[in-house]
Amino acid sequence: MVLKANRLRKLALAPVLMLLSLASAGVLAAGGKVNQVNMSPGATEIGQSIFDLHMLIFWICVIIGALVFGVMFYSIYYHRKSRGVTPSTFHESTKVEIAWTVVPFLILIGMAVPATSTLLEIYDFDDAEMDIMVTGFQWRWKYEYLNEEGENVVFFSSLRTPQSEIRNAEAKGEHYLLEVDEPMVIPVDTKVRFLVTANDVIHSWWVPELAVKKDAIPGFINETWTRVSTEGIYRGQCAELCGKDHGFMPIVVNVVSKEDYAEWLDEKQAQAAQVSELMAQTFTLDELMERGETVYDRNCLACHGANGEGGVGTPIAGSPIATGDIDAHLEIGINGVPGTAMQAFGSQINNVEMAAVITYQRNAFGNNMGDMVQPIDVYNHKQGQGEN
Repeated sequence: MVLKANRLRKLALAPVLMLLSLASAGVLAAGGKVNQVNMSPGATEIGQSIFDLHMLIFWICVIIGALVFGVMFYSIYYHRKSRGVTPSTFHESTKVEIAWTVVPFLILIGMAVPATSTLLEIYDFDDAEMDIMVTGFQWRWKYEYLNEEGENVVFFSSLRTPQSEIRNAEAKGEHYLLEVDEPMVIPVDTKVRFLVTANDVIHSWWVPELAVKKDAIPGFINETWTRVSTEGIYRGQCAELCGKDHGFMPIVVNVVSKEDYAEWLDEKQAQAAQVSELMAQTFTLDELMERGETVYDRNCLACHGANGEGGVGTPIAGSPIATGDIDAHLEIGINGVPGTAMQAFGSQINNVEMAAVITYQRNAFGNNMGDMVQPIDVYNHKQGQGEN
């Protein structure tokens, strides 16, 4: 009797647990507020299609659950022993066998038709108006605009949330861990195809409101797309456990008017041209230190400390690397240290930034080496010359 009671209790709780799990999954998928109990259709037509499919399947499941549990509870109540009901004695019924085979088959067909239609829409990459290569790094995203008008527009997008908020020294901001220094920018009402890959480990590029979630796998290029109908700022995160700083890898997509996008594109191309010009320049120590501090705060501070004291990474202050051979210092900055948290920054920051941050590390935190590294030195090192 105890076993039967436990079994009935579990059956009674099953629909409640199912609804709770659906609600929690909807909140997570939508990236919505904590009191939101359903997923959001987002800002795209494909997102609306997915939402409509979700609601259709949801209500089909609700109806099936209500009918099944209704019949079950009706049978338990009206055919209980205390009413003097005598159990029927019968075995196989051809009609029942046919019914419970045909009815589920028809239900599954009814679900499969709209689901297949939506899947075909999701995987329709044709007629894209622009292409963007998305590459995952530990722990940032690289965006490369591949169309002719986006030539030379390549940049990294990194977490902008200050360390003071992460370490609970200050109150957390509205978009804690969901703000970046360089957001992706795309035009409204434009079909954008994303080519998603990774440089090191598996990541996943996920922006719920754009109905985009695609794994970024080293050595493979996966495709996905979006067409956003509403201007705005859309936020997401890496959805694959990619390492200890997995939670510090946000995504921000700014959807702007086509006119604003053209202006932004012109500005980014002008910046690329400016970097090319800077490559041929020779900077003073003060100029390198100023630029290098900015690069250090953005890329190095989290591991090596605000004062070069170390932490996750080794100390910079008094380091034999920062006070030793410049070539060895450049080698580590450019190619990293395999098997450690020290990444290869040679492809993540440009030659001007690399020269500045190496100079900064060699002259800040009491190191005071007096050394200067120029952009041409970084270029030569990458070419295997190692000239200083």
